[in-house]
Amino acid sequence: MSWKTIHRWLGLTIGTLAVVLGVTGAILAVDPVQQAWQAPAAPGDLPVATLVERISRTVPGAEEIRHLPSGAIVVFSFAGDLPQAQYVDPADGRVLGGWQATTLPRWLKNLHRSLLLGDAGRWGAATIALAMGLVCVSALVLLLRRMGGWRRLAARVRGSLAQRIHVVTGRVVLAVLCLTSITALTMSASTLGLVAPDTRAEPAVLSVLAGKPALAGTQLAALQGLAVRDLRKLNFPGATDPQDTWRVDTTQGQGWIDRYSGRMLAWQDKTFAQGVYELAVTLHTGHAAWPWAVVLGLVGASVLLFWLSGLVIWWQARRQAPRITGNTPLAQADMLIFVASEGGSTWGFAQTLQDALSCGGHRVHTTALENFSTAAATRQVFVLAATYGEGQAPAHASHALAQIAKLKASTVPVAVLGFGDRQFPDFCAFAKALDQTLRAQGWPVLLPLECIHQQSGQQFARWGLALAQALNEPLLLEHVPRVPPTAALTLIARQDYPDASGQATAILRFAWPAQRLVARLRGQALARFAAGDLVGIVPPGSPVPRYYSLASGWKDGFLEICARQMPSGLCSTHLLGLQLGDSIAAFVRSNPGFALPRTRRPVLLIGAGTGVAPLAGFVRRNDARSPMHLYFGGRDPARDFYFGPEIQRWLAEGRLTTLQTVFSRVPEGGGYVQDALRRDAEQLRDWVTQGAIVRVCGSRAMAQGVAEALDGVLAPLQLDVATLKAKERYAEDIF
Repeated sequence: MSWKTIHRWLGLTIGTLAVVLGVTGAILAVDPVQQAWQAPAAPGDLPVATLVERISRTVPGAEEIRHLPSGAIVVFSFAGDLPQAQYVDPADGRVLGGWQATTLPRWLKNLHRSLLLGDAGRWGAATIALAMGLVCVSALVLLLRRMGGWRRLAARVRGSLAQRIHVVTGRVVLAVLCLTSITALTMSASTLGLVAPDTRAEPAVLSVLAGKPALAGTQLAALQGLAVRDLRKLNFPGATDPQDTWRVDTTQGQGWIDRYSGRMLAWQDKTFAQGVYELAVTLHTGHAAWPWAVVLGLVGASVLLFWLSGLVIWWQARRQAPRITGNTPLAQADMLIFVASEGGSTWGFAQTLQDALSCGGHRVHTTALENFSTAAATRQVFVLAATYGEGQAPAHASHALAQIAKLKASTVPVAVLGFGDRQFPDFCAFAKALDQTLRAQGWPVLLPLECIHQQSGQQFARWGLALAQALNEPLLLEHVPRVPPTAALTLIARQDYPDASGQATAILRFAWPAQRLVARLRGQALARFAAGDLVGIVPPGSPVPRYYSLASGWKDGFLEICARQMPSGLCSTHLLGLQLGDSIAAFVRSNPGFALPRTRRPVLLIGAGTGVAPLAGFVRRNDARSPMHLYFGGRDPARDFYFGPEIQRWLAEGRLTTLQTVFSRVPEGGGYVQDALRRDAEQLRDWVTQGAIVRVCGSRAMAQGVAEALDGVLAPLQLDVATLKAKERYAEDIF
């Protein structure tokens, strides 16, 4: 069973009861805060003997002094036959008012401890605490996988509002929730009698000098040397029992003091188990420190937020769960497709492949990779495998590679198709590991390993052409991805750049629509975005979205792109034909590998043509004035210096530190960006030595030229682009 399955089903099944415990725990956390404010704390270095003397003067018949975890002093005594408990001022022993153990209803505490079901409820509460511990462990595993490891744990969280709430809240309070689960289990073990913090019997001690004058509390040496900070409880000897003793309970243990001689008659050190139990109580209740109680209260309340957001995420995943149609039973299928997918998108490609093969007369069976096997009728095997996090397998296929490694090789040819994101150092690492394992075992090769970048339908179609040749039969893979819910974006401004070749370009600015909370929770609203993310635009007459890099973030209050007319381009023609007030259907897709982290290190931005768009967005949001250096390449400054006026303004404002421009189609224009990089080699090496982060955006040919130029520039430093990528300091957005 995968961690994701454990997390999901424990959260869904015990979620309601966990919410009850969390909310009641949050309410109970009010009590230590209230106690801390009701009476002054005693000075920690005040001798207990002095405190006894002051209380003896103001509270006749005092029988017990209790030092509360809040620091306040409470005295128990009798007024006639009526017991009373009162706060006292340790400075002079003055009575401040009555004390109650708690002002909260007793049933609330019983609800938290036992669900109002007595001993059976205590076992239930302990079970919930154990389950919450497992939820926390699984949450940590999933969080690390989602964020890409410990190094990226603090990175920006993407996804729907429910996903962001769930992940961000978990990142903040997960450790405290895990701690409360452990402490709850510790306390439950003691309450249920599974462990006993102290199994020792109390010593039978009696004052042996009965008949002599008893010493006052101020005369007892044991109390004179004891500071109030170490006192838990002090019991006075009974006035009617001449053999009774003083009993003192401290942070180190408990002792019995002779009332006539002041001698310590017996002492028991606190056991290790007692220390553990007391620490668990303190950490679970916050009674020893009211600021910690406030933290516990907030964390307890967050359980409700976790449960609601988790429920929404589960509902969204259930709605989007893959449903393969036209599946042939395994034993009858001649074509097998095995899928490893974290978010579900790879299943859509599998469905497209299955439909195309079925149209060719094949019987196709598609299933999850963990079910990898063949049958007598099998003639071809396809593996479509996505990579998750730091080169890991999707959760459901976490053990698939080990299972495949144990299988005996077959004579059936296998083709592996990987899905991933080139921005990550371990691009398609899981698919590569699968392919290597299959080849090492001797499985025949149908096609060499192919890796698809960011779910590219065009790359998938090209792979389909190669597959058609390998199978020697017609095959057309026209993948139509499942498009997320779109929002209508209205054009509010545009800057046009006419091109001499007739391929016009425009910077298009759209209003960001109001986001309703319910729609955001359900993932039906436009997700929050940042510069460098992608906007998917669905043009009229086509179900296939086209993606554009964003030149703005949601904090800018608008969505901006730079679109260039492509020959016979359906989407670009649609965009460049828009008039002010016209709308488009769009959604946002995160691009975490290209995102720019918060940093004070130098940032090197390299872009050509419309590739400057996300880089301009980075500069626009550089409110901290971190050092940013932009290399921009174009053809003619009069025609394609996109964002030119804004870039000059940002340079004057200090948002951009330096600017280097090159234009390839004008005399003395400087050539291409890679030429400018070579000219500035010494300066580039200095920035990289300072830990510079590099972002490159433009055509594939431009990106390749930049990488080659930088490899040459960085060679004296024993560095290259591959090393910077491995260190997550270099990323590309290529189109």
